[in-house]
This record gives sequence, structure tokens and C-alpha cells, in this order.
Amino acid sequence: MLKERYVNIFTDFGFKKLFGTEVNKDIMIDFLNVILKGKETIKDLKYKSVEFMGGSVIDRRAIFDLYCENENGEKFIVEIQKAKQRFFKDRALFYSTFPIQEQAQRGEWNFELKSVYTIAILDFVFDDDVDYPDKVLFEVKLTEQETKHVFYDKLTFLYLAMPNFRKNEDELTTKFDKWLYAIKNLPNLSERPIALQEKIFRKFFELAEISKFTREENLAYENSLKVYRDMKNVIDTATEESYQAGKDEGISKGKELGRIEGIEIGKQEGIEIGKHEGIEIGKHEAIIQMVRE
Repeated sequence: MLKERYVNIFTDFGFKKLFGTEVNKDIMIDFLNVILKGKETIKDLKYKSVEFMGGSVIDRRAIFDLYCENENGEKFIVEIQKAKQRFFKDRALFYSTFPIQEQAQRGEWNFELKSVYTIAILDFVFDDDVDYPDKVLFEVKLTEQETKHVFYDKLTFLYLAMPNFRKNEDELTTKFDKWLYAIKNLPNLSERPIALQEKIFRKFFELAEISKFTREENLAYENSLKVYRDMKNVIDTATEESYQAGKDEGISKGKELGRIEGIEIGKQEGIEIGKHEGIEIGKHEAIIQMVRE
């Protein structure tokens, strides 16, 4: 029996329930406009097929979490990632090529393209970003390395490192803060926070309320939640085992190092004692010799 009041957005069902339905696309529009921070003002969206096949039978297939297009033809891939994936960045780049190829036109064409955005909500932090513990939104574009000028501004990768967001409700000052707080804390909340009173959040929380799900939705969510928890348990177990292995190895190496250092210290002390005793013996023998003479 589910005890939480609101759906977990990091489940496949929860994410698509809240952000992936045509009838509630105003939620996605509001979220994207906040993430883009005024760079694009999206007035309308249409959802597109999340499945892309390559141009030939040997090409690989791509399946996005969500894929949509605004009124200007600009493309948005929106992904949620629950765990670190070894080649996540490669996959994000690979996925971005499909909305680009989709724009190819038959006949004469000047190759003008519409912008493509890949937006990822991450329940982890990339190893490369551990030196930025307070940075949540990362924006990536093709740039010239020396001048840092943007080489191509129509391909953008935006990712949210959710573990880096640690604000409490009384610290939420911007719409950006509020969205991150809602996404991160949703399954742990018993009611809609006072700070999130805008109309869009009222709709968001109503849609997320598990008690309002149909029987089929409840079943789908429970299955999705099981997958999420199984994955989390695997990750937690692997992390704990890695930590314990590192700890055991550290203790073992520490003991060995201590043993070696102990031997060296013992040797040194032995040498010092030997020297001291040698000097004392030498003195004693010298005195005996003097008495004899």
C-alpha cells in the first residue's frame, strides 16, 4: 500500500504523468521557460514521437523520455536520469542528432536548422562537477576553446544536478527555486508548500496526487516505483560495498604500512641502542686498559 501522497517524479510513470501529457502541457511550458531563463519564450508545444529509427537498418534506435516542439519549430528532448550511466553524455549527444537529422529537407536546401535543446534532470552529480557543490544548472554549448566564444548557438545541453539543490521552503525566492524544490521533494511532501501558490503549482500538485489516480494508473505507478526502488537499492548496495571495500583496503594498507614503519623504527632504535651500548662498552674497555697500564 502506497503511503506517499504525491507521485515520485523520478519514476518513469511519474515523470510522464506530470510533464508528458498534451492536456497538461502548460506544466511543461512553464518548466521549460523557467529553465531557459528567458532565452526562449515558449507559447505552445506539441508532443512528438519519442522513438526514432536511424536512416538504415544498421543505424541504432533512440527512445527519448519526452520529445516536443514549440510553435517556432524548435526541438526539446527532456530526460530524467535516476542513476549514473557510464556513457550518459555520449547518449545525450547521440540523441540530439535525431532532431537535427529530422529537419533535413528534400531537394535544394540551405541547411538552416531550428534550435535543439537536450534537457536532463539528474538524480546524481557528474564526477567532473564535484568541485561545484552549489551549482545546479549546467549549460553546455559548442565553444571555441581559446576565446570561449560560442561556435554554434542552436545546440544546447542543459542539465540539472538535483543533489546540489539544498534550499528549504523559506529560502525559495525565484520560480526556478520553486520548480527545483517541487521536483526534488514531491514524494516527501504531505501537502502543497505555502511558497508554491501559483496557479501552475496548484495544477501540478493536483495532478501528482496518487489518490486521484485511476486503478490502471495506480498499477502502472506501483510497477514504475518498484523499478525505481530496485535500481536505487542496487546503487545504494554498490556504493556501500565500494565504500566498505575501500575502507577494508585502507585498513589493510594502513596495517601493512604500520608494520613496515614499525620495523624501520625498530631497526633505527636498535641501531641507536647498539651505538650507545657500543660506546659504553668502548669506554669501559678503555678504562680497564688504563688501569692495567
